[in-house]
Amino acid sequence: MVRTRVVQTLFAYYKDGDKTVTTARKELTKSFADTYDLYFVLLDFANVLTAYAQQQLEEQIGRAKATHSNWTPNRRFTQNRFAQQLFDNRALRRRVEEQHLGWDSGMTAVFDTYKRLTESDFYRQYMEAETCTYEDDKRIWRLIYQNLLANSVALEDALDEMEVALDKSNWSVDSDIVLSYVIKTVKRFKEDSDPDMPLLEMFDNEDELRFATTLLEKTIEGHDRFEQLINEHLKGWDADRIAYMDRIILETALAEILEFEDIALTVSMNEYIELAKTYSGDKNYMFINGILTEILRDLKNSGEFFKALTLK
Repeated sequence: MVRTRVVQTLFAYYKDGDKTVTTARKELTKSFADTYDLYFVLLDFANVLTAYAQQQLEEQIGRAKATHSNWTPNRRFTQNRFAQQLFDNRALRRRVEEQHLGWDSGMTAVFDTYKRLTESDFYRQYMEAETCTYEDDKRIWRLIYQNLLANSVALEDALDEMEVALDKSNWSVDSDIVLSYVIKTVKRFKEDSDPDMPLLEMFDNEDELRFATTLLEKTIEGHDRFEQLINEHLKGWDADRIAYMDRIILETALAEILEFEDIALTVSMNEYIELAKTYSGDKNYMFINGILTEILRDLKNSGEFFKALTLK
C-alpha cells in the first residue's frame, strides 16, 4: 500500500507540471488519510446494511399486519451481535462523524449487496440454523465482506460516486486491498469486546510514513538520472512509446534500490514487479523486470551498486 501510494502520487505530480515537491508531499499525506477513511467507511457498511435490512423487515411486518398473515419475523440478522459492536465502537463512530463519511451517495451498493445476501446459501443457513453463536454472527459478516463486497462492481461504482461527494481519491482502486484490512479487523473482535475496542492504525508505525515521504522525495530528486539510466537500457524500445506508468514504477524502484541501503534487493524487486502487474499488465511487468535487471547489473559491474545481486 505504501509504495502504491507513492507511485500514484508521482504519476499525478509528473502529469501536472505546475506541482511542487511540497504539493506532492501534501497530496501523498492526504492519499494515506483518504485510504484510512475508506477503511472506516467499509467497516461502517455493516451498520448501513443492517439498518437497510431492518427497514426491509419492518416493511414485511407492515404487509403481514395489513393482510392479517400469521408470520413471525426472523430478526437474527438485524440483531447481529458483531454488527452491534461495530455500531457501538467509539473510534468508528468518531471518525465517521468527524470526517462526515456517510453512505448517502453509495446506497446502490447497499441495495445490491442486500439482494445478493438474501439470495445466498450462507445467509439462508445462518437464518435457518437452530442456534446462533457469537462466532456465527461474526462469520456471516466476514463472508459478506469476503464474498459479496470483494470484487463487487456495484461497490466500485458506489465508491466512485462517494469519492466525488466526499472529496476523496482512489477509493474504488483500493477497495479490495482495504477490504483485507476490514476482514482482519473482523477477526480481531471477541464476544466481550467493548466500545473502546481499538481498530487498526493508519500505519503499523511512523517509520512507514517517513519511508513513503523520503521515497517520494528521492524519486523526484533523482528523476534525471533515473530517466537516463532507463533510456540507456531500452535496447530497441522507442523511449517515447514506453507507458508513462511504467516509467514511474521504474524510477521509484530505482530510487528505493539505490537510496535505501537497508532494504534487501529481493524485497524491492518483488514489490515493484507486483505493482507492475497491477498497473501495467501481465506482459509489461516482464519488461520492467528486465530493464531493472540490466540497469542493476551494469551498475554493479561499474562499482556504483553494492547490494548483493543475484539476478538472471
